[in-house]
Amino acid sequence: MKGEPLPARFADVAELEELSSRPPPELAADLARVPGDILVLGVAGKMGPSLARMAKRAAPDRRVVGVARFSDPAVRAGLEAAGVETIAADLLDRRAVEALPRLANVVYMAAMKFGASGNPALTWAMNALAPAVVAETFAASRIVAFSTGCVYPFVAVDGGGATEAAPTVPPPGDYAWSCVARERTFEHFSARFGTPGRLIRLNYAIDMRYGVLHDIARKVLEGEPIDLAMGHVNVIWQGDANAAALRCLARATTPTSPLNVTGPGTLRVRELAQTLGRRLGRTPRLVGREAETGWLNDASRMVAELGPPRVPLERMLDWTADWVGRGMPSYGKPTRYEVRDGRF
Repeated sequence: MKGEPLPARFADVAELEELSSRPPPELAADLARVPGDILVLGVAGKMGPSLARMAKRAAPDRRVVGVARFSDPAVRAGLEAAGVETIAADLLDRRAVEALPRLANVVYMAAMKFGASGNPALTWAMNALAPAVVAETFAASRIVAFSTGCVYPFVAVDGGGATEAAPTVPPPGDYAWSCVARERTFEHFSARFGTPGRLIRLNYAIDMRYGVLHDIARKVLEGEPIDLAMGHVNVIWQGDANAAALRCLARATTPTSPLNVTGPGTLRVRELAQTLGRRLGRTPRLVGREAETGWLNDASRMVAELGPPRVPLERMLDWTADWVGRGMPSYGKPTRYEVRDGRF
């Protein structure tokens, strides 16, 4: 999409998904350096369908296979209509994973976050055991695995965010610590088998139907209080995050290594709410005090390797205010970015 003008708004979900899955020219060039077909594990989540379609659009002559349990048949049908092959499988079932096609490139997107506090056993199984099954089974592939910025400790809001060299010692909570376990699992098997890979520490993806900006805009519009305790965030357009992950197939390292994927700069929740309030004609209800620390990532390495994100913050704010203001579809899945105690 480099050089192409960004739309002023999205008329509907179809237009949103077209842009979300539109590959930048750099992606096609990177995939041309990486032989083999692409397997997307955990494809049915919020980001997976657009990532799989982006991969297929960037490399139309290759197989792109999406794997998930597919509890929503419409997601599976949409992927197949876009030329993405689908396989229903549970990644906690070793026999099901071993029956999958051994493709050269794997994007691992499976995870459990929401409900983690209420079901810690399943959280650890999904975030640590499933990666072990996949890492052993696909030891001969490249594996780009989605992780999260939540593996870091809180850092000072005026310090530019945690770099990839920061220790992975997050605040308490099964979710964050199980995500550290996921990374350690992929690191272990990458070192043991020589599996090339990257760990995508994402923080936070923006789509019109979910994300930090969506959550803030909805609260502004409905007059709900906005807690400023987690007063600073990083965000990145979902299409940019997906393109970064796919481009990392051509930048896999042995052993695997982390990459922060987010927008450059630290954003104040207060200012985001006020900006969205002006666009929506509402005055945000701001409560609480901004903490001096937060879950923040430094995107310098990503920018150095891949270049800056293609969608700027101001355009995301315009899109979000327009979408939420018109009452367009929402996933109804808050990011809970404001959580500071690790209980998701």
